[in-house]
Amino acid sequence: MRMNQVTVAATDIAASIAFYQALGLRLIVRSDHYARFECPDAAGGEPATFSLHLQDTPPAKDGVVVYFEEDDLDATVERLSRAGLSFDVLPTDQRWLWREAYVTDPAGNRVCLYRAGEARRFPPWRLKDS
Repeated sequence: MRMNQVTVAATDIAASIAFYQALGLRLIVRSDHYARFECPDAAGGEPATFSLHLQDTPPAKDGVVVYFEEDDLDATVERLSRAGLSFDVLPTDQRWLWREAYVTDPAGNRVCLYRAGEARRFPPWRLKDS
């Protein structure tokens, strides 16, 4: 099994498209109620996709958090901040060995830009393969 697609709610499809394009996603499908993007840097594999679906009500504040890994997190956050994105949390080293920054998209979805490296799949506390 391979996860390669996530869809989140958008209350203003145009504003959400602009937000995710600013993050660097490539718009590949667009309608009045839906948009799909390719995620860059597929690490040699087929790119994952990410989509937006228009809905009337904003998502729950404690719902899904979307994570996008960035090799140079600090430079990316600096570039996006200069471009006008307002981060809720600037890059911070976490006890689980990830460096994370948080921003909220136009619909209220939480987005985490992070750098985990090997700790994403191989933290020191990883369960032993059976």
